[in-house]
Amino acid sequence: MDGVNRVVIVGGGPGGYEAALVAAQLGAEVTVVERDGLGGSTVLTDCVPSKTLIATSDLMTEVSAASELGIRGVGDETVDLHQVNDRVKRLALAQSDDIRRRLERENVQMISGTGRLDGPETVLVTRDDGGTEELRSPVVLLATGAHPRIVPSAVPDGERILTWEQVYDLDELPEHLIVVGSGVTGAEFAGAYKALGCEVTLVSSRDRVLPGEDPDAAVVLEEVFTRRGMNVLSRSRMASVARKGDTVLVTLTDGRTVEGSHCLLALGSIPNSDGLGLDSAGVETDDGGFVSVDRVSRTSARGVYAAGDVTGVLMLASVAAMQGRIAMAHALGDAVQPLRLWQVVSNVFTAPEIATVGVSQKMVDAGEVDAEVLTLRLSGNPRAKMEGVRDGFVKLFCRPGGGAVIGGVVVAPRASELIHAVSLAVSCGLSTDQLANTFTVYPSMSGSTAEAARRLHQRR
Repeated sequence: MDGVNRVVIVGGGPGGYEAALVAAQLGAEVTVVERDGLGGSTVLTDCVPSKTLIATSDLMTEVSAASELGIRGVGDETVDLHQVNDRVKRLALAQSDDIRRRLERENVQMISGTGRLDGPETVLVTRDDGGTEELRSPVVLLATGAHPRIVPSAVPDGERILTWEQVYDLDELPEHLIVVGSGVTGAEFAGAYKALGCEVTLVSSRDRVLPGEDPDAAVVLEEVFTRRGMNVLSRSRMASVARKGDTVLVTLTDGRTVEGSHCLLALGSIPNSDGLGLDSAGVETDDGGFVSVDRVSRTSARGVYAAGDVTGVLMLASVAAMQGRIAMAHALGDAVQPLRLWQVVSNVFTAPEIATVGVSQKMVDAGEVDAEVLTLRLSGNPRAKMEGVRDGFVKLFCRPGGGAVIGGVVVAPRASELIHAVSLAVSCGLSTDQLANTFTVYPSMSGSTAEAARRLHQRR
């Protein structure tokens, strides 16, 4: 079974299964070891489930604005959370099955179990059926993901105190959901449950929600949250969470308390690197336990690669998949382009959505990048007016003098789709004039992207 065309992948999430497909395409004999189900947490407990839930909440947000568009008799809709969560879980399992069938078509061997390194070229597998297996391979990819961070003062019970992996077992909407953590996960769930009809309190230890995102975008979102009736507690750090019968009590470090029916903990992620046998293979990690990799996904051990959340390199499914593909291309001698983080597109699935690519406002403000910045509010966009959209903007970053587009932010409904034009401009090195002179549909939200680029034009 040994040989240069043998690959063993530990973890079946985006980093693992995308790597498997590339390796199979390149003629390798591929084995994927997965303990929780193909697709990993991305498909089964995280990205796919949460965005399916958010799809329902987005519809409720649109319905809430129907009267402004002249539609009468709308406004008394209620959500059957049991039905919503049943659909969430069915779609996640269906997606996992799709991945399995695709891997089977590519003749990828799949083992249900837990794998760990026993040296750089050996993976020991404890199968789910209780047996063990030794897999020898000159190429090993670790794609084991991460799990929700838990602190001793706030331990989930799966009923009233929940992680984001546990919310899909709820049968009824919480009367009052307290969300602890205002990063991407916290903001997404807080916005979604508010739209579904819950009273929501968002506890943020920082001075604004989404501290890691564009500050102008975060201001818009917090204003929207507040206008829709969410209670946002800024500069409020959680000290503990305790259950009291059918209620939960969140105690803050300043002594204040917040009482609700449920609490959702969104405190970040911990890499699944313990028990992987990293020391036996000489694989180095950072202080947080994340596996250290270079731009082609190599670890410090020869023949051992890593991809996805276990590396801590921008914890996005798209980045995990790209890391996995790059790793296999490099390991199997195909043409390879190292990971380019400045081209990564990310999106916060709130309402409105926040999409970003390339250079950030923080980098410009810190003097790290010399750039011109232009922000164009959506309130002047004709399509936005037709749809009753008032919140949001398009922001472009370009080289001085109307040069290449090097970054952008879109805050709008379906910003995840609208950002693509800016992403293309960034990745292809297009100038503001090239972006401005590309036709857009009239009327359309995307017209604001071209208009922003036109306003950056400088006469030659």
